[in-house]
Amino acid sequence: MKHLIYLAFLALSAHSFAAVSVIVHPSNASTIDDSTINRIYTGKEKSFSNGNKVIPIGQDAGNPVTEEFNTKVLNKSSAQLKAYWSKLIFTGKGTPPKEAANDAEVIQSVSSNPDTIGFVSSSAVTGDVKVVKEF
Repeated sequence: MKHLIYLAFLALSAHSFAAVSVIVHPSNASTIDDSTINRIYTGKEKSFSNGNKVIPIGQDAGNPVTEEFNTKVLNKSSAQLKAYWSKLIFTGKGTPPKEAANDAEVIQSVSSNPDTIGFVSSSAVTGDVKVVKEF
């Protein structure tokens, strides 16, 4: 029984330290730092440094990679982020990022549109996208 509890603890610990990769289309040569990513995903930055309009893609709320991204990158809980976007939507000042169901959907969207940015589990990254930052 002790071993089972220990294994469960290890599995949960490993999950909570999962790496998140922010990805863009391979042709996107824009400069993207932590602050830029934060501003994009909070609706404060509307375009890449190359001038192209940015299309942020997130993942469904409750998805573990979303929780990790919100905590590590945006320094907000899902509840805080939901309240933040509700206020912006209500006042007509913003639209939250589009949501994908999983890593594969984000990779497909980003690899097919040079103006998109997304985040996925680092273990899911393929050669179809470019990693600009890992958290």
